[in-house]
Amino acid sequence: MRLTEQQHVVIKQTLLKHFGAASELRLFGSRVDDSARGGDIDLYIEPEIQQPDDIVEAKLNALVELHRQLGEQKIDLVINRKQGVHLPIYQLAKETGVLL
Repeated sequence: MRLTEQQHVVIKQTLLKHFGAASELRLFGSRVDDSARGGDIDLYIEPEIQQPDDIVEAKLNALVELHRQLGEQKIDLVINRKQGVHLPIYQLAKETGVLL
């Protein structure tokens, strides 16, 4: 996993703060591959909160906080709301991602 310990802690604390302590968090994509270089930070979230308006607010607030603490870099949040539509990216992220 190509995150520093500080990045790992910041990401986990920030996402749990905004999406709920019982949320499932995974890093997936190129940052999981230790031999790769560069790439954005792809994060998969199964949030504890479930109301669409709350999820939108949490996403915006989490991204602002992550950019403030980690600097300007590409961060993608893939949010799987349990009552929502199931997208193929959700299965890919769960199968290839690393729990945070």
